[in-house]
Amino acid sequence: MTAVLCLLPVAYLLGTFPSAGIVAKARGHDIQKEGSGNPGASNTFRILGWKAGAVVLILDIGKGALAAGVGLALAGHAGAFILGVAAVLGHVFPVTRHFKGGRGVATAAGVMGVVFPVEIIILAAVWFAIARGLHKASIASVVCAVAFPLTVAWRDGSVLDLVVSSSLAALVVLRHLANLRRLVRGEEHGLGHEDDGGSVAA
Repeated sequence: MTAVLCLLPVAYLLGTFPSAGIVAKARGHDIQKEGSGNPGASNTFRILGWKAGAVVLILDIGKGALAAGVGLALAGHAGAFILGVAAVLGHVFPVTRHFKGGRGVATAAGVMGVVFPVEIIILAAVWFAIARGLHKASIASVVCAVAFPLTVAWRDGSVLDLVVSSSLAALVVLRHLANLRRLVRGEEHGLGHEDDGGSVAA
């Protein structure tokens, strides 16, 4: 566990890696000034299309999975959660960008996928079905965030599993409050490439 605690800053800094910003900049865009302004995979899908969005999605999932995987190898579930949550916090509240980061969905999925791979695969399918059907990534993310701790409970997860999954779910929902308010007003951005007429880019 000592090694895990020593790696906490490294996991946090890993989480701050600006996947969306780098991919968007390479295409001549500032992801935080276009679309929803969120530096994550969904906004990248929306602005740059599915290929760029997929790259960001893989990188963001990878940040969480790598941190959690190292923690799992060093100290089991507890280690996976400690380093994984640090990576999620780095993504959501990056010190390198004035603590203005992404929503944390993909990075949190990477973390929980290390511990609960089957559940994450199922919820990923649910996310894509909702996002593609409604063209709203925010709805898909909130539904899956709420469903995940319920799934963990159904699979008889430990108290630690329930606490961490519920905490991450709460963080994701809180980060989507602005999206939900826009949704109620009918102003929420669709999950489509703006340059191609708004078709789903998934």
